Amino acid sequence: MASNNDTKWPFRWDLLLRYRFIETLALWEGRLTTRHLCDTFGIGRQQASKDINNYIREVGPGNLEYDKFLKGYKPSGAFAPRVTQGLADEYLDLMASNNELMNMFESLSLNVANVEVLLMPVRDVKPEVLRPIMQAARQQRRLDVDYVSLNHPDREGRIIVPHTLVYSGLRWHVRAWCEKNSGYRDFVLSRFRGIPEIMDESAHGADGDAEWNTRVVVRIAPDPRLSREQREVVEVDYGMEKGVLEIATRARLVPYVLQLLHIEPDTLTEDATAQQIVVENRTELAPWLFG
Repeated sequence: MASNNDTKWPFRWDLLLRYRFIETLALWEGRLTTRHLCDTFGIGRQQASKDINNYIREVGPGNLEYDKFLKGYKPSGAFAPRVTQGLADEYLDLMASNNELMNMFESLSLNVANVEVLLMPVRDVKPEVLRPIMQAARQQRRLDVDYVSLNHPDREGRIIVPHTLVYSGLRWHVRAWCEKNSGYRDFVLSRFRGIPEIMDESAHGADGDAEWNTRVVVRIAPDPRLSREQREVVEVDYGMEKGVLEIATRARLVPYVLQLLHIEPDTLTEDATAQQIVVENRTELAPWLFG
C-alpha cells in the first residue's frame, strides 16, 4: 500500500525498512533468506528470523511461504504488497542504491519541506519477467524471451544470456549476449513480453563482453566559444579541475553518460550558452558512441 504525507506507520523506522526489504526481495527475486537481512542490515540470524516471522504474522499474513527446495521464503500465490507499492522501480532502486538504506524506496514519505524531486515515469516491468532475468544473470544461463523494439514492434523470439542490470538515468536495461546477433546487446526491461524461460548454462558471461570490461574516461570541458568569465562559471558548476571534468566509466556506457549530460557529441548548438559543455576527447571515445 502506498504511503502519503499523513500516514503514520505502526512500526519503527528501522523495522519498516526491513519489512520493505523483505517484501521487495521476496516479490522480485522469488527467494528470501535470513542471510539477506543479516548481510544488508548487519543484524544477527536470530533477529533476521524474528523480523521475517513478524512480517508474516503482523504485516503480510499469507504473503510468504517457506520452500524447502529453495531453502528460503517465496511469495505465495495470494501475495499482496503491504508496505511497498509492488513496483519494479522499488526493487531496481534498491539494487542501484548499493545498500544505502536512506535511498532504498522513493515512495517512502519523509515529510521533508521545501524540497521537490522530479521522478521519472514508472515503466511497466512485471515480477514474473524480472525474476528469471536475475536468476539467469546470476547463474549465467540462456534465457528464451519475447522482445519488442521500434524496428520490430511485433514479438520476436530471442535467446539471450543476461549478465548485468544497468540504469542509464532514464530507464533500466539488461546487458546480455544475444544469440541472434552473436554479440552483446542492451535490452530495455519494459520491452520484454511474456514470461522468459530459463534454459541451460552458457559460455557467454560478462567476462567475454569486451565493451563492458573496457574502462574509459570521458573528459568534459566548457564550450570553447564561451568567454573566459563564462567558462569559469561552468567550471564551478560542474566541479571541474583545471578546466576539465573527468568521468570514469565503462566503454559501453559512454553514450548514456553523454545523454545524461545532454551532450550531442557530433553537434554544437548555435547558442554557446545553451551548449555550455563539450566532450574534449571525442576522437578517443568515437568507437563507443551510438551510430
